[in-house]
Amino acid sequence: MKIALIAHDKKKNEIIELAKKYKDVLSGHELYATGTTGTLIMGETGLPIHRMKSGPLGGDQQIGAMLACGEIDLIIFLRDPLTAQPHEPDVSALLRLGDVQSIPLATNANSATIMLEALKNKIYFC
Repeated sequence: MKIALIAHDKKKNEIIELAKKYKDVLSGHELYATGTTGTLIMGETGLPIHRMKSGPLGGDQQIGAMLACGEIDLIIFLRDPLTAQPHEPDVSALLRLGDVQSIPLATNANSATIMLEALKNKIYFC
């Protein structure tokens, strides 16, 4: 399964903690991430991650292009709903593409935990 990992600045610690907790689960999948998030997760877990550009520099759009081409199976995007993002149109487009492609998408740590537990227990959503 190809999994995208993305987190806004104020959510980076949360996604790192999720990646550490579910390292064994994530290691069995092909991981993609926006630049900074990917670098931080790799540094903390040693997981191999295909890194895109930073979100504000087009990383969200790169993952969106992969979504449009059917190349992503699950997205964990820990968003900060209380802080304006300079690249908000890219974020909205990515979320819209996830819905269009019917890709499971977690936007907070609790929904991400449910998805990662499903993967851990070999329960897949198609």
